[in-house]
Amino acid sequence: MPGATDQTLRPFLWRASKLFPDREVVSRTHDGVERYTYSEYEGRVGQLANALEAAGVERGDRVGTFCWNHHRHFETYFGVPSMGAQLHTINPLLPDHHVQYIVENAADAVIFVDPSLVEKLAGAYDEEAFASVERYVVMGEEVPETSLSPVTDYESFLAEEDDEYDWPDLPEEQPAGMCYTSGTTGKPKGVEYTQQMLWSHTMATLPESGLDIRSSDVVMPVVPMFHVNAWGLPFSATAAGAKHVYPGPSPSPEDLANLIEEEGVTLTAGVPTVWLGLLDYLDENDADVSSLDRIVIGGAAAPRSVIRRFDEEYDVDVVHSWGMTEMAPIGTVAHLKPGMESWDEAERYEKRAKQGLLAAGLEMRVVDDDGEEVPWDGEAFGELWVRGPWVTTEYYERPEANEEEFEGNWLKTGDVVTVDEEGYVQIVDRAKDVIKSGGEWISSVELENALMAHDDVAEATVVGVPHERWQERPVAFVVPKEGIDREALQSDLTEMVEADFPKWWVPDEVMFIEEVPKTATGKFDKKVLRDRYDDESIVAGKSPDDAAPASND
Repeated sequence: MPGATDQTLRPFLWRASKLFPDREVVSRTHDGVERYTYSEYEGRVGQLANALEAAGVERGDRVGTFCWNHHRHFETYFGVPSMGAQLHTINPLLPDHHVQYIVENAADAVIFVDPSLVEKLAGAYDEEAFASVERYVVMGEEVPETSLSPVTDYESFLAEEDDEYDWPDLPEEQPAGMCYTSGTTGKPKGVEYTQQMLWSHTMATLPESGLDIRSSDVVMPVVPMFHVNAWGLPFSATAAGAKHVYPGPSPSPEDLANLIEEEGVTLTAGVPTVWLGLLDYLDENDADVSSLDRIVIGGAAAPRSVIRRFDEEYDVDVVHSWGMTEMAPIGTVAHLKPGMESWDEAERYEKRAKQGLLAAGLEMRVVDDDGEEVPWDGEAFGELWVRGPWVTTEYYERPEANEEEFEGNWLKTGDVVTVDEEGYVQIVDRAKDVIKSGGEWISSVELENALMAHDDVAEATVVGVPHERWQERPVAFVVPKEGIDREALQSDLTEMVEADFPKWWVPDEVMFIEEVPKTATGKFDKKVLRDRYDDESIVAGKSPDDAAPASND
């Protein structure tokens, strides 16, 4: 039986509505900006829970969402898990066959879908895969023409329901959330989060050792709510009593700048490409972003140039973070330790560009190919293993993956890292992305960061392509900014890398492309490039001795 100490989500909303009843939830929608208070939000959440119960949703059932970042989606974050059901956020950017697999695997009973995504969901519909779905609810006031059935609009779904709900006492082991990995190397893998896991993750993000979220903050999650619960920010901001700002569907850099200025956003979060776009917008337009205090960047390495520009030009701290779906997701945060603020500028930026210090509550190991721990010297490489109260120990119905990716209660992250003497983790590469040339490792991440520091580069990624003698050689794929002299840029980039890295790290080719392929979560999709350029001829013209690691000479 649940006891008084059970760790569940419900008290976070209770606290926000009772102690901060007038703090706002603001949402950009197709119909304009909507706003209400925590007190009103609590009533809406109660209506949602009553509506779900009336629709036959029971404890343990899964409720899917196919939505962008807005207030109605936020209502499901507390309404679904607090009644004992399980919130399953579905990534609408996934290909149809992945959506079909996820819905069938999760056996969703109800799916909430945004009006702009109804056609996408209907296109993915498969009678067998969607057999468990008993109702579709469109997140708005009307239902567009669709083949989905039975279907109703969200406001009608809630309209007749009482805003008081008899919330059950739930055990902390009760499944509360579910998210699937993007599945770039196979079928997506389901990760379940219990009430206790989400409670623990929330508590870890609140203090300074996490994201330092306060009631005075205005929090705008740009990272999608379908992607690992928007990094937990909807839960954390509520627990803190902070103001929420949701940017809605496909926000442009102009939308983000306007919301920051008009709503006084202090804390926001998203992948690096979002903030590169905002910097480009600010270069060309007047916008007041002076309220902004810090940006949490994760999902990919934050280029040092982005950290420096926000700091020097806008007095905004870029807080580098790392995590995984399997970790709900936050694992490390790059805060400076006491005394480091007095270090010289280059040393401070070097520390802030790393993924940072392990979040309080987690443990980690860094192991080599033999399973032996490597020293924390900033040089030795190894795979990062983690464990802790919000780290999963298994995938949903995937025993074959469990055997490969877990060692007891340790999650084998697949990230190759170094840890320096102060304990700062630096991701060198994903195990599948690290380039092995002549038996030596080349970090694609470090090369990418160097290339993206160039003012004329919009995006850049580096992958290994086959080489007859050296097994693999690095090739850089660069998206130049508009109107740039490509020949001059190619020469510039090669010289820049040659100045900072060993000769054998220098990419054999710098190839210009229109756009770096992205995964459904906005990360660079190197698999697409590897498949597209799986051809030795790309580097065949290079002299092997020019490209060789020193150990092979």
